[in-house]
Amino acid sequence: MHRYLAVRPPAGPAGIRLFCFHHAGAGAMSFAGWRRSVGPGVSVLPVRLPGRESRLREARITDGDQLVRELTDDLGELLDGPEPYAFYGHSLGAMVAYRFAEHLVRTGRRPPLMVMAGASPAPQLPSAVLDGPGALLPDAPDEELLKGLGDEDSLPAQLLERPGWLALTLDTLRADLRLARSLRSAPMVALPCPVAAFAGADDQLVSPAEVAAWEHCTTAGFRLWTLPGAHFFVRGAELPRRVGEALNVESVFAGAPPLPPVAG
Repeated sequence: MHRYLAVRPPAGPAGIRLFCFHHAGAGAMSFAGWRRSVGPGVSVLPVRLPGRESRLREARITDGDQLVRELTDDLGELLDGPEPYAFYGHSLGAMVAYRFAEHLVRTGRRPPLMVMAGASPAPQLPSAVLDGPGALLPDAPDEELLKGLGDEDSLPAQLLERPGWLALTLDTLRADLRLARSLRSAPMVALPCPVAAFAGADDQLVSPAEVAAWEHCTTAGFRLWTLPGAHFFVRGAELPRRVGEALNVESVFAGAPPLPPVAG
């Protein structure tokens, strides 16, 4: 079993392997139900970073270079096989997916079929969550972190009702904020594979314009979707369907000029 995967990869032909990277403070359960929604021909493989869920006792990673090295060591055999693979990352996960893809290209490995980024400013932009006037600082008190995540769907109600779980989640969030800073500290390098980006229409943390700037992170095709929901629209039903659609239209826009944005 690959320690970074939350599920066992299929033993036989897998179609497209879709590696999914979760947002800060979360885990692989963010992608529960995706296997049914993405559509046929896609194997959904949620990636779980250490320090949460079944990896709770492991030290959390705050250095981006360390993380991409560990991901390469753990998942490399799945990336080098004959099956195509793609990445989807949400918020922090978008930067993990991007830097991982960049590392693979830089070290001479086959690039992903596509990198898909949701609810994240493009890597060449400053992040208001990390650097703006209301930035979430890793050393901030719990109350400030909760206030910074104060939209209606940021944290499940059952988590707020359990102080022990909430403390663990906030500790994980602090480590993930440090990881996000590390991942954003390197210059942007355009990828040789298509990029698709997804924005939440009601996202108060990341604007659609910031998400649209992922267009400059590829030398191949680009497509933008704006979906209903706030920052955590990853929990909704529409995103996995749109991700499946993006993978199905890959052959249309790979290597082609960027397509017009798609809303809804």
